[in-house]
Amino acid sequence: MSIEDNIRKVVPYVPGEQPQKKVIKLNTNECPYPPSPKVIKALEEADWGRLRLYPDPKSEALNEAIAWHYGVESSQVFTGVGSDDVLSMLFLTFFAGDKPILFPDITYSFYDVWAEVYRIPYQTRALKEDFATDPADYYGENGGVVIANPNAPTGIYEGLSFITDILDHNKDSVVIVDEAYIDFGGETALPLIKQYDNLIVVRTTSKSRALAGMRIGYCFGNERLIKYLNDVKYSINSYTMNYPAIIAGKASMEDTEYFLETVNRVKQTRSETGEKLRELGFTFPDSQTNFIFAKPPEPFEAKDVFERLKEAGIYVRHFNKPRIKDYLRISIGTDDEMMMLINTLKGLLKRK
Repeated sequence: MSIEDNIRKVVPYVPGEQPQKKVIKLNTNECPYPPSPKVIKALEEADWGRLRLYPDPKSEALNEAIAWHYGVESSQVFTGVGSDDVLSMLFLTFFAGDKPILFPDITYSFYDVWAEVYRIPYQTRALKEDFATDPADYYGENGGVVIANPNAPTGIYEGLSFITDILDHNKDSVVIVDEAYIDFGGETALPLIKQYDNLIVVRTTSKSRALAGMRIGYCFGNERLIKYLNDVKYSINSYTMNYPAIIAGKASMEDTEYFLETVNRVKQTRSETGEKLRELGFTFPDSQTNFIFAKPPEPFEAKDVFERLKEAGIYVRHFNKPRIKDYLRISIGTDDEMMMLINTLKGLLKRK
């Protein structure tokens, strides 16, 4: 017997690199534009003397702003420290049974980490060759289902009929739909919470609202599910959302015009970048996210292109995993950043 026998050991999630030097950073799907001016103004006018006090454990101001923006009740909203925190709480709250939870083999790589940490049995379901998801893979008994839609890192969106199919076949399990990227394409499953009492829809302010540094995530569900979530949250840490985050998140939700303008700029740049990548011979699924999951033309290898871009000061993401090691995940930056990427790729592809 040793101290090692009592230590919980897991293989941790590996986030994208956060270089401290000045580079073109296209590896973590952050927004290339600043947050709403209303966010900056709200923070400038904040009562910083309140930092001596604990923040509102219910985050009521933020929850009400989110509820107003999406047309739901604040009792149907749960907030956390980024969608990672929200998802972690969802796993801890709703996946406490003995049956395995199900999620795709190629998806957000935090899901299996949480399952391991919380000792939740799980099984993965293989995506099709074209990276599409077969809803039939999620029929049958299980402890819950987690679907990222649009999926990451593939960028593929599955329609609402796909989501309802899974919900109809899993009425005794909680189904989590992770919509971190839904603002960039596709139709949200949010209205379905009125019809399905086992549905949780997860969102984040890190992508389309340019608040990755504030760590604000949230989810929607019926009042009963949200109460269960809060019961677990208050049993661990009542004060998850800090005072500046509540202020920034509320202000962001109140500036719909800026939000839509930012999303449309990213989508336009995504379209233009996709055209240029295809001209260079890259292939990729239709992206409904703020990134493109691209395979370099033969005979170029994704890992080599990744390393050579990094040497040139351009960071993208490469996953050295089965089935996706031949692809690069390229976040959408500003027009100037994407032009520099394309020009650098032109030079790299000529050299071999």
